Amino acid sequence: MDLPDYAIEAKGVFKTYAASKTTPEKRALNGIDLQVPRGSIFGLLGPNGAGKSTFINILAGLTRKTSGTVKIWDRDIDERPRDARAAIGVVPQELAADVFFTPEESLETQAGMYGVKKADRRTAELLAAMGLSDKAKAYVRQLSGGMKRRLMVAKAMVHNPPVLILDEPTAGVDVELRKQLWAYVLELNRQGVTIVLTTHYLEEAQELCDRIAIINRGEVVASEPTATLLKRLDTRNVVVTPEEPVENAPSLTGFETKLRAGGAFSVTYKTGQSSVEQVLAAVRAQGLHIRDIATEDPDLEDVFLSLTYNAADAADPLKD
Repeated sequence: MDLPDYAIEAKGVFKTYAASKTTPEKRALNGIDLQVPRGSIFGLLGPNGAGKSTFINILAGLTRKTSGTVKIWDRDIDERPRDARAAIGVVPQELAADVFFTPEESLETQAGMYGVKKADRRTAELLAAMGLSDKAKAYVRQLSGGMKRRLMVAKAMVHNPPVLILDEPTAGVDVELRKQLWAYVLELNRQGVTIVLTTHYLEEAQELCDRIAIINRGEVVASEPTATLLKRLDTRNVVVTPEEPVENAPSLTGFETKLRAGGAFSVTYKTGQSSVEQVLAAVRAQGLHIRDIATEDPDLEDVFLSLTYNAADAADPLKD
């Protein structure tokens, strides 16, 4: 059997919530076109209310789209809904677990719901991978928030799906558990599992994802390899540490300056219009003696803010 090129394909997906007595009609998705390459770690980012959760709920079969087509592992969610859902595991943002079950019972029950034969179940393996072996027979209500979140990851993997969606998986998880979780996720990816990640920790997305899509106001405003996305901004910072600390950032014609800690300041310039040498010449022209400099390239947060802020300032595409 040939493997699909894309783990998830969405074309022209709209979702409009009908008006109620208290709320007007709301369009949550405004023609989403998205392709998630098979075997990738794919970041799905956007501000609150952008439509990420609505899109994930459509993939999970929890919300019906208004129009458009969606395929998971080349299985149309309308034509083959059961097959499509069998190809995906979803770890929701909200913690949801039966507190009267043990982790072991939770995984066994979940596997049974997916029709996984007892001989094929991986309960012990998944508990060990999530660092929950010693809690296998404890009640879920006795687990910490971080442990419950890891249990939810294990539950999403009981049927061995080729696609795993992680919706804010490290929210409320401490650094140690976060490292353990990502180690397991990276191992799953090495085994061929496609990972779709939503997170507000943009440094995580920048480090882990090989491709990132940014959704804003129900539309995809960018979907590119991470390295390409980071090159979208043609600005760069030069952080200048003067011999004598300054109390205010100097005003430099043609450049944006900002005061930094310790009496240093940063100068932002456009790489296509200026150079570091021109920045330093402008600083020296102010009579400042330079002790040290450092350069900073734009990070994902800079790109994210530029795309979502600009789109928010434009005319609302969801209004008539």
